[in-house]
Amino acid sequence: MTNFGAWLKRLPPPGMLAVMYLTFILLGAIGLKLPISQAEPITWSDAIFTSTSAVTVTGLIVVDTPVAFTMVGEGIIMVLMQMGGLGLMTFAVLLLSAMGVPIGIPQQIILREDLNQTSMRNLKALVGIIVRLAILFEVAAFVLLSIVFVRDHGAMGLWHALFHAVSAWNNAGFSTFSDSLSGYATRPLVTFTVTGLFILSGLGFVVLAELWQKRAWQPLSLHAKLMLAGTPILIAAAFAGFAALEWRNPGTLGAIDGTWGKVQAAWFQAVTPRTAGFNTVNTTAMRESTALMTIGLMIIGGGSTSTAGGIKVTTAIVLVMATLAFFKRRRELNAFGRAIGTEEVQKVMALTTVSVLILFFGLFALTIFNESSFLILAFEVASAFGTVGLSMGATGTLEEVGRTVIIITMFLGRVGPLVLGFFLATQARPLVRYPKGQIYLG
Repeated sequence: MTNFGAWLKRLPPPGMLAVMYLTFILLGAIGLKLPISQAEPITWSDAIFTSTSAVTVTGLIVVDTPVAFTMVGEGIIMVLMQMGGLGLMTFAVLLLSAMGVPIGIPQQIILREDLNQTSMRNLKALVGIIVRLAILFEVAAFVLLSIVFVRDHGAMGLWHALFHAVSAWNNAGFSTFSDSLSGYATRPLVTFTVTGLFILSGLGFVVLAELWQKRAWQPLSLHAKLMLAGTPILIAAAFAGFAALEWRNPGTLGAIDGTWGKVQAAWFQAVTPRTAGFNTVNTTAMRESTALMTIGLMIIGGGSTSTAGGIKVTTAIVLVMATLAFFKRRRELNAFGRAIGTEEVQKVMALTTVSVLILFFGLFALTIFNESSFLILAFEVASAFGTVGLSMGATGTLEEVGRTVIIITMFLGRVGPLVLGFFLATQARPLVRYPKGQIYLG
C-alpha cells in the first residue's frame, strides 16, 4: 500500500486525473450492482459498462435503463452523469472550498487538466461559474419538461423531467424511456428544451462565462468567436444534410406525419450527434450516407471545456484553416484579427493524430470480435470515442471483448487523447541539436 501511495504521488496531473475517473467508474459499478439498484439482475460486465458510459457521459447502453434499474439505480446513473460531465475535480474543489480547506497547487494542476485549461488563473472562479450554470439551466429545463412529462406520466413525470434535464445538460444521452425520446419527436417543448440544453453546454463553460460577462462580440476571445461562428455552421449543415437524406426514408423522417414534425425530428437528429446521444428517430434505419455524415459529426463533437466530447469544434476549424493556409502558401493563421500560433497548430495535429489512432485500433479490434457490418461498427466506435451514445444496434450484440474495446474507447474519449499523450510522454530537453535534413512529403 505504501508503494502504491508513493507511485500515486509520482503520477503527473493527467495520470492522476485518469486514476480519479477509473476509481469513480469502479465505485459507480459497485453502486449499480447493489440489489437496491437493480429491477432485474445484471452482471458485473453490465454494471461496469453502464458506469463507464455514465461517467464518460456517453450514453451507450447494454441493458435497458428503465427495465434494468430501479429509481435508486437511475439516481446513481444521474449522479455519475453530473459528476462526469462537469468534471470530478470540479466537485472536489467545490467540496473542499465549502469545508474551508485550502486548494493547493497539486490540486489546482489536476483541476487545470480536468477543465482543459492552459493556465491556473481564475480556476476557482471558473468552477463557480460551471456549477451555477449547471444549476440554472437544469432547473429551467426541469420546469419546462415537467409540463409535458407530468401530463403524460403523472407524478413520475417529475422524475423523468429531472433525469432528462441532467442527462441533456451533461450531453450524456441516458433516458428513462426505453425508446429514448422517440415518443416525443413532434413535441416542441421537449425537442427544443433538450436540444437547447446540449447546444449551450456544448459551447463550453469558458464561452458561456465570456458571454455572461462581456455581452458583446468585440471583446470576446478568439476561442469564443470561433465556437460561436463554427457551431451554427455545423448545425445548419447537419440539419440540411439530414433532412435532405432522410426526408422520404420510411424508417426515419418518412414515418413522421406533417412537415413541421419532420422538421423537428431533422433538427433534433442534426444536433444530437454533437455528443448528446438522444434520438427521436430509429437510428438503425438511417441511410448509409446519413450514418457516415453522423460519424463525422460525432468525431468533431462540441466545444473545449464543455460536457461534450469529440476532437472539439475549434480543433476541426484550426485543422481546416491550416490546410487552406498551406495551399495558399501562408505562414501564419489568422482569424477575427488574431493570429493562431504554431504551438496551437501542433497541438491540433497531435490531437487529430492520436484520435485517428484510437478510432483505427478500436475499429480494428471490434471487427475481429464482432460480425456486424463495417459501417455499424465504425458508427459504434465513433460514438464511443466522441462520448455520444448513438448506436445502430451493435452495442447489445457485443461480447465481453467487444464491450472492453468500447469501454476503453469511451474512457479515452472522455479523459482526452492529449491527456493520454502527456501521461505517456517523458519530458526531456534534447542535449544535442542536429542540422536540418531534407525530406519529401506528399
